[in-house]
Amino acid sequence: MIFVEVTAAMLLLGLLLGFVGAGGSGFIIAILTVAFDYPIHTALGTALAAMFFSSLSGSVSHYREGNMILKTGAIVGLAGAAGAWVSSGWSSFIPEDKLGWMTSGMLFSSGLALWFRMVYQAKHGGKSSSGQMKTSGMKYYASAVSIGLVTGALSGLFGIGSTPFIQLGLMLLLGMSMRFAAGTTMLVIMPIALAGGAGYYSVGYLDIQLLIAVVIGTMLGSYTGAKFTKRVPAVMLKTCMVLTPMLGAAILLL
Repeated sequence: MIFVEVTAAMLLLGLLLGFVGAGGSGFIIAILTVAFDYPIHTALGTALAAMFFSSLSGSVSHYREGNMILKTGAIVGLAGAAGAWVSSGWSSFIPEDKLGWMTSGMLFSSGLALWFRMVYQAKHGGKSSSGQMKTSGMKYYASAVSIGLVTGALSGLFGIGSTPFIQLGLMLLLGMSMRFAAGTTMLVIMPIALAGGAGYYSVGYLDIQLLIAVVIGTMLGSYTGAKFTKRVPAVMLKTCMVLTPMLGAAILLL
């Protein structure tokens, strides 16, 4: 019965996530821990693994639209997978109460990073600040690997998608435009979510039945919620996008 209730809750949450275009792993963590009393380590592993499925469809869509730099996405994603695999093991050494506070802080930071990304996008009109995207050279490879390791470690440790951080890294360090950063990030998240989820599973913090309930609910809800995105003012949509991770952080502190 609990899994039916989780699916229903994720369906409602998916409506919000689909509306604002967010992965919502932080919100998933908050709901599973506060509303259903799952241990936060299990919630982190489940939310992280669920991101693989939500990112898969987005990656296919962005690839077909030509919004993805495969080479960069592969490098950053593989480095991110390594970071997520290692840091997911570290999570088990952090007490539940402290991990909850730390994850909440990361969600607030994610909201701020998202706001900064919007300001950056408005200032540069969706184009890179340098005017030239980096795709070769030692500096390029070092930057790409660094972005992956750092954001992957954050995802594995706190169960968050790190989407705003990945996009900012791609734009600021690699000179990528907002269009390509958004599409490439979808590809980057997939190996991070897969490796992080596998890491949590290896230490016993991934509930497969719970994962199925979360995936079914969020995917169905997101599909429906996305239909309302174009039906509200842009200002309201951007406000909801920034506040969504912060609201998840606030719930996690309850």
